[in-house]
Amino acid sequence: MQRLSWHLAVIGMMVAGNGIGEAAAKKTGVAPTAASVAESVDRLIRSEIDASKIDIAPRCADEDFLRRVSFDIAGRPPLPQQVTLFGLNPDSQKRAAVIDQLLASPDFGRNWGGYYRDVIFMNATNQQLRGGQSVFEEWIAEQLNTNKPWDEIVTALLTATGDIREHGETALFLAHQSQPAEVAAESCRIFLGIQIQCANCHDHPSDVWKRQQFHELAAYFPRTALRPVTENGMQRSFEVVSVNMDNRRGGGGGPEQIRENPERVMAMMDRNRDEKLSKVEAENGPGGQFARIFERLLEVGDSNKDGMLSVEEMKKLPDPQMQRRGSSEYFMPDLKDPSSRGTQINPKFFVDQTTPATELPDMERRTAAAKAFTNPENPWFARAIINRLWHEMLGEGFYMPVDDLGPTRTARFPEVLDELASGFIANKYDVKWLVKTIALTDTYQRAVRSKSASAPELPFASQTPTHLRADQLFNALVTVLGVDDRAPGMGPGMMAGPFAAARSPRNQFHTIFSHDPSTPQEDILGNVQQALFMMNTPQFRGAVSATGNNRLGQIVRKYNDDQDAIAEVYLLALSREPSDQEIKVCQTYLKDTGNRTEAYEDILWSLLNSSEFLAKR
Repeated sequence: MQRLSWHLAVIGMMVAGNGIGEAAAKKTGVAPTAASVAESVDRLIRSEIDASKIDIAPRCADEDFLRRVSFDIAGRPPLPQQVTLFGLNPDSQKRAAVIDQLLASPDFGRNWGGYYRDVIFMNATNQQLRGGQSVFEEWIAEQLNTNKPWDEIVTALLTATGDIREHGETALFLAHQSQPAEVAAESCRIFLGIQIQCANCHDHPSDVWKRQQFHELAAYFPRTALRPVTENGMQRSFEVVSVNMDNRRGGGGGPEQIRENPERVMAMMDRNRDEKLSKVEAENGPGGQFARIFERLLEVGDSNKDGMLSVEEMKKLPDPQMQRRGSSEYFMPDLKDPSSRGTQINPKFFVDQTTPATELPDMERRTAAAKAFTNPENPWFARAIINRLWHEMLGEGFYMPVDDLGPTRTARFPEVLDELASGFIANKYDVKWLVKTIALTDTYQRAVRSKSASAPELPFASQTPTHLRADQLFNALVTVLGVDDRAPGMGPGMMAGPFAAARSPRNQFHTIFSHDPSTPQEDILGNVQQALFMMNTPQFRGAVSATGNNRLGQIVRKYNDDQDAIAEVYLLALSREPSDQEIKVCQTYLKDTGNRTEAYEDILWSLLNSSEFLAKR
């Protein structure tokens, strides 16, 4: 009763009096604009910061804004000429205009598709299954670029089926091998920002969630399986399938159906009437389902190791170990007796306590889960993605860690989060609207300022430098150096399709430099492997040359005046002009080195390895 009262209170808070944006929408019947909500957000943040007597950082310079927003929306830095033209543009609305231009670029979907690729696959149950992530990237990039609503995207991810080479929306089930508990835990963490997996083996140690609630969530997902796809006798892929095994349909079924009625299974398949089932009899059985799991059944049930199953052996088949392979019901393991089948659990959504019908087939059961997740009255669904995007764009979230929301947590600036949530819902979960709203705020456009560790201030008084994700950093290197992003050509016998992308320079770079975007900024650190990769990879080291026809070589040949050349190198690498002190240092180095070509190569190399290049400022 206490949890239900709390949930009703949160929902009531969200629906009633959520700020100017929603009030305007109710009066006019039109969803609030990004600009109006951005203005409300700034007013709320400024009011609280001013009350704390903390100085707010000024607006950042145009060149800093352009670099920042280009990375945040499109995942790439601006070109030098774009920085120059943007700075010369006198239009007071030029920042809003460039936000719209970047949102209309196909790079928008690619950038945020890469973000959610890392969110899903960095925590994959089996890292060897990450080969299908390129198909997911293509799929979600298309969804985002065509502005598919966030609730529809999440619904597609939770209800996906099909070959992973053709259906990128199968990513969540691929990454976690269709294991119900893993899919439930990651769905909840990613789409609701709630770490309910901590209640897997016991009631949550620091939150209100109970062990029963975790397994009731997992009970939405047992009727799926990840199966190999074979072509010409060789495994080529995997597919996510629904497994709606039912005693009334015959044909064997899952371990629990086999154990409950082994006599019926024996009568249907025991062709030679020796009261034992062989592999050949399993393969010739109706439906083919029994044949697909027969080898595994032998592993766990063939007690006398004769390569066959008797009625008595089928009665003793353990269920929990087989559950991940697509049993039709979900069983909460008995911690005191792990070998038992445990307690059968029916699905129930822990937020609003809704329960679907118990006899629903897989797709209808997962559709019920998707509806519960994306319900506008679910206080966590909108807030989870808002918290993620705000954290990625400003370096700090309303909740930290970014994927640990919940009733016992306290949001920073809760009224701001409510204002964004009401506007996002009123705009029908429009992700482009949300990104635009954040980018339009003065809060986002503030300058970077060093923060005192001894006297921490309120968040959002200044911009927090954030590490570039691996794909953004690679895009920056491509822009500066012109590194080839294409995968090597296919040779005889080499695997084509989505797995070929794993051999591309981008993927190799991503493997070494990637991090989970859910990680707090202070926990993201460089390492020796990354430094060695940059120093020893001919592709990068060779591109830092002032003698070829690359960008650095063109600059060195074009500008005889070193001050102009230094300015162009800084503009290329850091999207800004150098300070007077930086020009002086570079000129001194040029003089001391005595070799102009080598000196410029060293200058560019030092900029590429600087903390400023590796971060958004």
